[in-house]
Amino acid sequence: MISVEDWAEIRRLHRAEGLPIKEIARQLGLARNTVRAALRSDRPPVYQRPARGSVVDPYEPAIRALLATWPRMPSPAIAQRIDWPYSEGPLKKRLAKIRPEYVGVDPVSRTSYRPGELAQCDLWFPPTKIPVGPGQERILPVLVMAQGYSRFLSATVLPSRQTGDLLSGMWQLITALGRVPKTLVWDREAGIAIKGRVNAPVVAFAGTLATRVQLAPPRDPEFKGIVERANGYLETSFLPGRSFTSPADFAAQLDGWLARANQRTVRSIGGRPVELVDTDYAAMLTLPPVTPAVGLHHRTRLARDHYIRVDTCDYSVDPRVIGRFVEAYTSLTTVTVVCDGEVVARHPRCWAQRQVVNDPAHLAAARVLRREFAARRDAGARAARQHADGHTVVLRALPDYDALFGVEFDPTPDLDSTTDSAEATQS
Repeated sequence: MISVEDWAEIRRLHRAEGLPIKEIARQLGLARNTVRAALRSDRPPVYQRPARGSVVDPYEPAIRALLATWPRMPSPAIAQRIDWPYSEGPLKKRLAKIRPEYVGVDPVSRTSYRPGELAQCDLWFPPTKIPVGPGQERILPVLVMAQGYSRFLSATVLPSRQTGDLLSGMWQLITALGRVPKTLVWDREAGIAIKGRVNAPVVAFAGTLATRVQLAPPRDPEFKGIVERANGYLETSFLPGRSFTSPADFAAQLDGWLARANQRTVRSIGGRPVELVDTDYAAMLTLPPVTPAVGLHHRTRLARDHYIRVDTCDYSVDPRVIGRFVEAYTSLTTVTVVCDGEVVARHPRCWAQRQVVNDPAHLAAARVLRREFAARRDAGARAARQHADGHTVVLRALPDYDALFGVEFDPTPDLDSTTDSAEATQS
């Protein structure tokens, strides 16, 4: 094969110098046909090694038969099925080439976001357990919100993944930001959507904020890849080497870390989130004039034990409203119970499970009511034992009346008389 240097020299001598093919062949010591071939080629010669067969070729029909039924079968399983005797390198190269014919190709395009356009939301479950009460540790969900344009991150820890707590967390992050993104992107979290439709409380929340909640397609985490990558960043950069004493300690450490994380340079946007968030902020919606309905809320009739249950924990209520309907409003930090517009209980929310939270004033009021009830009951019993003119009515035992009237009572049943009575009844 002619070299690139000879090819270039042949073309120079023929076109620039005007030498004939015979003279070029004599000067360079090449065959005339080689010179003619070089003059016919407009591109430099490229060496191509002749294709040789691969050790995979005899096994390819068996590989394709397996991929036709199980297109995602891993290479070690395929090697075992076809009795592959060599290293896995040639087999993996061939699988990378032919597997897309059976699985298909799902290309992902780059997406750009306009300022204020959307924020992606997701729950992150850090594997570290957090102490929440005496002898109790829990893995608590963390609500993460990432702005699409500026990549600004914000997050807060939640006591549960119920709808009311998710709404409270979103409202807390939005008020801290000071503006409302035009779209909130969520996956199909049970507290946000059921059977592909956004829950009614979430729709009401979005309507109050004049925004919308967009659900990601099922089984498509790439749809909200910004917040998914943020979750991985939290797990690899925030969590290692840290320990926590309470949810408040976790939140404080998380806030301090986020302040530094938002100052890093994000390669995809070529800037720092803390510098771009002002542009995001200017294009967002203003906060609503009223606070949206967030938190947990339920209505029930207060039972005799004057406790109301919120998220597995029982909270005491003023016992004077026993038997009346009460409404419990629960935020991330407080449980408030209202009866006919009057607050009858207010407790700090307990993030532990199956706990009883008491207010000493409620316990004292219950003791007073029990004493008053016992006194009223004893007074009623004494009044029942008195005659109309005020003297006490003596209650005697029934055998005393039998002796007074000369009646002899035999506690042993008379079997004959019982049998006669039974036969008479049957007849």
